[in-house]
Amino acid sequence: MTESRTAFLILHGWQNERPPEHWQHRTALALRERGCLVEYPQLPSPHAPHVDEWSASVRDALGRLHDSGRVDDVIVIAHSLSTLLWLGARPDSALAVSRVLLVAPPSVQVVEGFDEIAAFGSLPLAISPLDIGRITLVASDDDPFNPDGALAEFGVPLGIPTTILPGQGHFTIDSGYGEWPSLLDWCADPGASIRSGATPTARRGR
Repeated sequence: MTESRTAFLILHGWQNERPPEHWQHRTALALRERGCLVEYPQLPSPHAPHVDEWSASVRDALGRLHDSGRVDDVIVIAHSLSTLLWLGARPDSALAVSRVLLVAPPSVQVVEGFDEIAAFGSLPLAISPLDIGRITLVASDDDPFNPDGALAEFGVPLGIPTTILPGQGHFTIDSGYGEWPSLLDWCADPGASIRSGATPTARRGR
């Protein structure tokens, strides 16, 4: 993967402090072990986030990748609340974004029900012209943060190719998501299928 000069930007969700057990942390580590350049920033005030602060942090992370002089393009992997951030407040970048994966976007209605993150539900959600043909979505059919389903709320109206993995909850540690081998396969090969990464014995709920 290093020959393609592709870097990765991994964006976490609400209340996430990048625990080492989380699939995003483990994916970042595995990619770095393969020699890839990875930005996995701790977004500001994760328990009471502000849209402008999160967007600025993402812009800074993209800037660091660009300024490194080591990459030509970036693959974005966003989970939960960061999916709304990317759709509604995507920062511009001097780097091309070759692929975007949105994992488990929460329902706007659910987000608006929490004062701490309600502003994210008011964002004008759309696919940036820069991301057309480059964005995909992975979600579950039993996500408590999107009871009506991500396909109906995001996939169909926004025209995003969507993969629904049954019974995966919100793709959290409690859902059994630590290592996610098929996601690593997708990082190396855009044609690879993303399959369930949950460990049945580890799953403790959503």
